Amino acid sequence: MKKFRFLTSGESHGMCLNAIIEGLPSNIFIDKDFIDSRLARRQCGYGRGGRMSIETDKVQIKSGVRFSKTTGAPVCLEITNKDWANWQIPMSVESVDLSNPDIKNAVEEKKITRVRPGHADLAGALKYNQPDVRNILERSSARETASRVAVGAVAMCLLKEFSINISSKILQIGNAFDEENMKREIDTAKENGDTLGGRFEVTIKNLPAGLGSFVNWDRRLDGILAQALMSIPAIKAVEIGAGIKAAGLKGSQMHDEIFFENGKYFRKTNNAGGIEGGMTNGEAVVLYATMKAIPTMKKPLNSVDIVSKEPYSAHFERSDTCAVEACAVVAEAMCAIVIADAFLDKFGADSLEELKQNFENYTKLIG
Repeated sequence: MKKFRFLTSGESHGMCLNAIIEGLPSNIFIDKDFIDSRLARRQCGYGRGGRMSIETDKVQIKSGVRFSKTTGAPVCLEITNKDWANWQIPMSVESVDLSNPDIKNAVEEKKITRVRPGHADLAGALKYNQPDVRNILERSSARETASRVAVGAVAMCLLKEFSINISSKILQIGNAFDEENMKREIDTAKENGDTLGGRFEVTIKNLPAGLGSFVNWDRRLDGILAQALMSIPAIKAVEIGAGIKAAGLKGSQMHDEIFFENGKYFRKTNNAGGIEGGMTNGEAVVLYATMKAIPTMKKPLNSVDIVSKEPYSAHFERSDTCAVEACAVVAEAMCAIVIADAFLDKFGADSLEELKQNFENYTKLIG
């Protein structure tokens, strides 16, 4: 059972996004400004689209925190969608009067029946029996990741107490591997009405050995981290440590030799990416993720209208040219959530003070 659990709700053009977090010990300092700074980072990056000029995401902490510290109760977060002001009729929660021509037009203008290749549109419409794809894309939109970034920032507030640091860097955009060429590739794609994906690295430092477990498949930390990253929209591949390069390495080249000096174990290489046997081994955890190009394009692909079954160009909704930088921020958040859960599973306690004592006892035990 997860110790750090969360659920999100909300739509891209709905009233707000929400998240409820359960399992946080009491007395953890929750820095609202830090959460807002993480949300701001998610909205930045070369190649972002018009939505970022509309929304300035800020979190509202609704419960579970008093005087900036957790109480041990569930924490509720909310992020308001400013664009909701323009969508109150077509995204109304309550029934609307479709006999009113103005209301009917407002709803029909936002109705979508032309599905987009690469999105959840077609599979979601079939699965949930929806003739209007708006009911699918509003929730499947990457806008949902704003909630995850807020939750991840809360997890980071916990991890900071133990000097655990999570960072990321962009390695590739399209076929470019340095900043100048990355920007050039994005500019060219934008001019052509196209989009770009890329690849980035996430590094987690100062983790103790022993998070995760080998005893059952669903407790292996590498598997949990991989699933968390794969759950981010547009991620198509995840690697840990040497990743796909491991296929070409002999055992003598792949495995990280172990040394002991000055009272501690260490490695001179980190091809394992900090995880062996489903557990952290004390080295930095290093992950790589590959994001596909965004499937919403000004130069649309061929598709079909799900009502008429006639061929059409896919629907275009306001979108980004490239969102790899934002995706890396979401990936940091998802890693923080997984590590916080693994940390609480290992050292679980009802208060920060008890948690620190358990951690100190363990570090003394393993030297």
